[in-house]
Amino acid sequence: MIELGKQYRLNVLRQTNDGLILVDDQKEEILLPTNEFSGNFKIGDSLNVFIYRDQNEKKIATTVIPKIWLHEFALLQVASITKVGAFLNWGLNKDLLIPFSEQQQELKEGRWYIVYLDIDETTDRLFGSTYIERQLQNIHITVKEGEKVDLLVYQKTDLGYSVIVNNEHKGLVFENEIFTTINIGDFIKGYVKKIREDNKLDISLQPIGYKKFIDVNSSIIYSKLYESNGYLAVTDKSSPEEIKSLFGLSKKAFKKSIGALYKQKKIMIEKDGIRILN
Repeated sequence: MIELGKQYRLNVLRQTNDGLILVDDQKEEILLPTNEFSGNFKIGDSLNVFIYRDQNEKKIATTVIPKIWLHEFALLQVASITKVGAFLNWGLNKDLLIPFSEQQQELKEGRWYIVYLDIDETTDRLFGSTYIERQLQNIHITVKEGEKVDLLVYQKTDLGYSVIVNNEHKGLVFENEIFTTINIGDFIKGYVKKIREDNKLDISLQPIGYKKFIDVNSSIIYSKLYESNGYLAVTDKSSPEEIKSLFGLSKKAFKKSIGALYKQKKIMIEKDGIRILN
């Protein structure tokens, strides 16, 4: 069955006045309206499409890639407020509804919020929710200490930033361990620093287990190298803008730190880049 909120690779079966009729391996058909694709396709071509309901509540396909998928999270902007709830821009022709019952706090037009995409099993309609922690579980932990994980930053707290870990768990990055700028809605990589007895997850933005440098800037550079498979095409000859964009550091601070890392035999400075040694 072709389900809402998911992407499928479907074949073009035939063309009609309304668009293309697509079919899956089980011979289920769905319309790809003319206004939901561009380009020319012929019978038998395969297309990657997302499934949702149009303005008339008809299930259709689109080649447009949405900003959020079923049972996932994303940062979305409120396009309008109506009598039935808030409508958010998720990249498709029809905005995504968050009913008032799914709003943890009152949503404001023009503001951005972390949203979870769910489906009403009774009506078979997609809807958004801002009850984020209701969708997370830390009962059955699926990660290990030291493991590299995907993070979505979703809340600022007194201790630091709450993050969604691998689209499933709640974790915390402590303020005093953040050496770069992060914002609500950022998708970033991190590492499981500690799994506490109550299954709370402490998350680090730096790899676990490498030498802790006295110089914070050295930690930032080494972490970026680690995340880039040990090599970055940047040197002391790179532009200040490139260095600032990559590390958030001035060129002077960058040169000082790579010099320190080189003396500690942590990196090799090559003609076109820097590389981790150990």
